[in-house]
Amino acid sequence: MSPKAESRGLVYGFIMAGGVGTRLWPRSRKRVPKQFLDLTSNETMLQDSYARLLPIIPPERILVGVGIDHVAIVHEQLPNLPLDNIVAEPTGRGTAPAIGLGVLHIHHRDPEAAMVVVTADHHIGGAARFRHALLAAVQMAEAGHLVTLGITPTFPSTGYGYIRRGESLDSIDGFDIYRAIRFTEKPDATMAQAFLDSGLYSWNSGIFVWQVKAIRAEIARQMPDLDAQLRQIEPALGTPEERAVLERVWIGVHPQTIDYGIMEHARDVAVIPVDIGWSDIGSWQTLMELLPTDDSDNVLSGEHIAIDTHHTLIYSPNKLVAAIGIEGLIVVETDDALLICSQDRCQDVRRIVDTLRKQGREELL
Repeated sequence: MSPKAESRGLVYGFIMAGGVGTRLWPRSRKRVPKQFLDLTSNETMLQDSYARLLPIIPPERILVGVGIDHVAIVHEQLPNLPLDNIVAEPTGRGTAPAIGLGVLHIHHRDPEAAMVVVTADHHIGGAARFRHALLAAVQMAEAGHLVTLGITPTFPSTGYGYIRRGESLDSIDGFDIYRAIRFTEKPDATMAQAFLDSGLYSWNSGIFVWQVKAIRAEIARQMPDLDAQLRQIEPALGTPEERAVLERVWIGVHPQTIDYGIMEHARDVAVIPVDIGWSDIGSWQTLMELLPTDDSDNVLSGEHIAIDTHHTLIYSPNKLVAAIGIEGLIVVETDDALLICSQDRCQDVRRIVDTLRKQGREELL
């Protein structure tokens, strides 16, 4: 039997589906960012994220936060999701305002609700264990904690944020739960190695569980301007004036992340270290590590001929790509662009996007 979430209020899911995924250019574009692409399965990343929640949260209690330009694509990819459950931001303002708007919508429906926050562009290989961790987190949230899932690190990454755990708080269904005492953003290599060696740190997954009243209280305490703006929007929810009020207020919202804006200085944060096959798919190299390879350690998609080619990703749905004697490359072909880069320079793909933007090549962004 599938696990069911138990709480004093109902449990809602909020999927953040904003962002542009510039490091996965040329597949990820402004009109169709990476969360709407089928990168790791036959379904899009948004569809996968939605499906992971369904065994414990029904469609009517899953909301998707997205930019106004992508409302139609969310509706197309999730036809069973009620239209009222698509929470559209007029413009991107970072994860703190995006989550705050989701909190507002859920609080409007059920002030006693618990809220699971996930991100549409994450890969999670261990879906069942992920759901069980969420259920443990819901129990902790009902006790008043703001809960985050911490990913057990496998190498000293300098690209992820870290969470240091403190005293043990509880153990639920095999998940050990600790007080979170420090958040550190993207350390240097020496610090990352020290974090790994200590065994006290988890990667920051960006997955949260809390009661909506608890996170609203923290927003009010730490981000009073955002709280005031959300309170201006609140009376208009569900009325014909909602869109106009949201657009008028949103212009003045200050961009901020949930980590800097809330989590780093929140009063009561719990972390549950988990190993759930998590990846944020932040680059072509990260994606390559997740996909099946051939005998030469290549990831090949589309029509191709690869001779004496090793440890290379080739994506080309439209034309034959013939490769001879290459190693360690990323080759991605689309209708209007071709990317060729060394795997150790994958993080620099965003520089291509920056250059195109400076050149005014909007059709390629």
